[in-house]
Amino acid sequence: MTLMTKFLGAAAAVALTAGAALADPALIYDLGGKFDKSFNEAAYNGAERWAAETGGSYRDIEIQSEAQREQALRRFAENGFNPIITTGFAWSSVFDEVAPDYPDTKFVTIDGYSGAENVQSVAFSEHEGSYLVGMIAAMASESGTVGFVGGMDIPLIRKFACGYAQGAKAVNPDITVISNMTGTTPAAWNDPVKGSELANAQISQGADVIYAAAGGTGLGVLQTAADEDILSIGVDSNQNHLFPGKVLTSMLKRVDVAVYDAMTQGDGIAPGVRVMDLGADGVGYAMDDNNAELVSAEMSAAAEDAKAKIIAGEISVHDYTSDDSCPALSF
Repeated sequence: MTLMTKFLGAAAAVALTAGAALADPALIYDLGGKFDKSFNEAAYNGAERWAAETGGSYRDIEIQSEAQREQALRRFAENGFNPIITTGFAWSSVFDEVAPDYPDTKFVTIDGYSGAENVQSVAFSEHEGSYLVGMIAAMASESGTVGFVGGMDIPLIRKFACGYAQGAKAVNPDITVISNMTGTTPAAWNDPVKGSELANAQISQGADVIYAAAGGTGLGVLQTAADEDILSIGVDSNQNHLFPGKVLTSMLKRVDVAVYDAMTQGDGIAPGVRVMDLGADGVGYAMDDNNAELVSAEMSAAAEDAKAKIIAGEISVHDYTSDDSCPALSF
């Protein structure tokens, strides 16, 4: 019996015997683990905030393989959990199969998409937040070369890279932006050794700031950057604390807010697409005591000015996913 089967069996037993559980929300993490210090952990933090503030309870699970996605959704739906929230783009096709079978259940897919009538698809303007950290990277760079390490080579991650390059070149049109993806399968999200190798390769080419948008793989990038005495940029969660004084900033993708809002709304969640952009504080960059000495007042002022102009429509950040092109970077 697999860990997944054991968990879901226990969840079913509890749900069927405890009436309160039937109204509880459920959270299913993407591959890479709950405590990945990045995307999944941001979702967990949002759920924990909701539980702490409301006194409510929720169920969560870490899937171990692609094959467990549909099973997890169906088991939670059959046992009355509502809403059911998932993290990661790979859930999209699963919702199209499962959601119509449970019309009274509300689902939320964060980074995924489904046109089903009972699903809310949460999308982020990652290119906008990446533009801002690209500006900061270019202003911090002494070599004139910065790097980007992505996880799985998909349009979503190219969107991060494209915005980052555009922001860097807005500051320094002559800057070199090196971009590498970790792989083409879901394993690319959880390979810190490969992340370290890519970071070392970029450092050998002159990069002195490297932005990692690679889930657990990014931890290898941040570690290597710290070891080699260059700067890194974290992603999704605030990762500044992982290597204080070495992480320039982190591009915040407020997955925690998306989860918190979904659990707060409960079965009142509106279906359709919800876009979390700079204007909605869905993305941004992290400042705290760990990087206060790294980001100068000039850098911060420039980023804040650009943020205001993006929100006002005065600066247009190219969204790679709209046309599969990136004027600022070649893939």
